[in-house]
Amino acid sequence: MLAILIADDHEIVRRGVRDVLQAQPGWSVCGETHSGREAVGMAASLRPAVAVLDMSMPDLNGIDTAREVRRSSPCTEVVLYTMHHSEELAREAFNAGVLGYVLKSDSTAELLEAVSCAARHVRHLSPRLRPPPPRALRRSALGLVPPSTRLTPREREIVQLLAEGKSNGCIAQVLGISLKTVENHRFNVMQKLEVRSIVELVRYAVRNRFVSM
Repeated sequence: MLAILIADDHEIVRRGVRDVLQAQPGWSVCGETHSGREAVGMAASLRPAVAVLDMSMPDLNGIDTAREVRRSSPCTEVVLYTMHHSEELAREAFNAGVLGYVLKSDSTAELLEAVSCAARHVRHLSPRLRPPPPRALRRSALGLVPPSTRLTPREREIVQLLAEGKSNGCIAQVLGISLKTVENHRFNVMQKLEVRSIVELVRYAVRNRFVSM
């Protein structure tokens, strides 16, 4: 039995994905949640073969959730099921250990193929996304990567939580770290991204799809 975990903050999407996946012989949805952070905990306890994650979720976005899922449950492969038609995001997802990147505008068969490939430890990319253009490849070869890739996983968490309007104290509680540590991370993030205010940080988070508006 192929055990699958679903994480998407829209109930109607979760229900549709669950029905599609469970209709396949030998496939079973072992858990579902609306939160990226909850998905990490569920993956650690349930150890599903595949986790199907949305990109934009509360507290932790899909790519950072994928990193944490792979760390807490190495046997779990990840498929991102997203509305974001972005080659840059797809590359970042694969770098984070994701094996499948499928668009919600793709056919149902495409999602099934992505999950099937992930179960076989094979990478799958939506046919709507072309290979990176030569210019992007040259930029990567030169080391001119987007600022978001220079952030550590913890700094990325801080950016998302700040952009969602959470206070330093709330972030410290959510992440289980001290207030001083949050303040240090916040200072380092703003230095790295060369932003001077929380408003600029929110704009950066929206542009880079840490959060949706």
